[in-house]
Amino acid sequence: MLRTPLYQKHLEMGARMVEFAGYEMPLHYRGGINEEHLAVRSGAGAFDVSHMAELRVKGPEATTFLSFATLNDPARLKVGRGQYSMVPNDQGGLVDDVYVYREGEEEYLVVANAANRHAVASHLRTLAAGRDVTVTDESDEWALIAVQGPSAALLLDRLVEPDLTEVKRNATVDAAISGVPVRLSRTGYTGEDGFEVFVRPEDAEAVWDVVVKEGATPCGLGARDTLRLEAGFPLYGHELTEGTNPLCTDFAWVVKDKPFYGREAMWGRECRRRLVGVRMVDRAIPRQGYRVLDRDRNVVGEVSSGTLSPLTRESIGFAWVDVSYAETGTRLWVEVRGRPVAAVVVNPPFHHR
Repeated sequence: MLRTPLYQKHLEMGARMVEFAGYEMPLHYRGGINEEHLAVRSGAGAFDVSHMAELRVKGPEATTFLSFATLNDPARLKVGRGQYSMVPNDQGGLVDDVYVYREGEEEYLVVANAANRHAVASHLRTLAAGRDVTVTDESDEWALIAVQGPSAALLLDRLVEPDLTEVKRNATVDAAISGVPVRLSRTGYTGEDGFEVFVRPEDAEAVWDVVVKEGATPCGLGARDTLRLEAGFPLYGHELTEGTNPLCTDFAWVVKDKPFYGREAMWGRECRRRLVGVRMVDRAIPRQGYRVLDRDRNVVGEVSSGTLSPLTRESIGFAWVDVSYAETGTRLWVEVRGRPVAAVVVNPPFHHR
């Protein structure tokens, strides 16, 4: 398995390591997932997300190319700003969901999911053929540390020269932490305020050490998943797949009315199912793959993600259901180990900061 530059740090801190997207990553540390989750909701947590993929798109046609290759509109970005987006395929589904940062008039950095690194790189290079633009995989040239939580900005502000409290959401700023050059982006995927710290691999340990020493709780993949689910964010491979039409989700706002790859297939597909939030009425945790039933016990959907919220102690999840059952407040049942358990359709997020 692959390892991030912070692998040894995780072992030193007693992390339980698991395989994820080909990497050996920390699931949680000694305190456990719930403790890490609550630390992010109340203070600040630090995540090693160095397994994420970084692809540089550069050239005179970079903006028009990315406008065609992604669903959001990169032309709206000023230099130093970023946006959440998705990469469509030609079947009306998705190659991945990504974050796009504009780093120059003709230059962008696309951050993709680790499991889709090669798929996204190959897809973008194929679409770039014949255009005055290059797509370079820089994934091995970057480490990435996410510092998230209501105290994240103040914690990092004590370590850098720029006034981070003045940095807007989705904006980036260059800085130095303990003399190490970093790029700070006010983004994240936990539902809290925070920054993602881009740093060279050889400097990752130094940045991690000072951030943790300053008070950020080390957090693993387990808390990252419960936090994003509680915040109502999708995860590729669960809510989003190669067959997912984003127009059938609450994330349809990403799809801008412009020419893009696979537009006809996406707009031409009828939404027979919709992605909804579910909250269990009776005690049980919905898990991926569990069947969703109507009052007559007919199968009307399937759970894509679920957990017991460490914050609210409610069992929550996402599910794809037949469109006639997608209205908020609809009573459904989730089949848990062969037993139907009552649930209700709700409108995420499940937690408002």
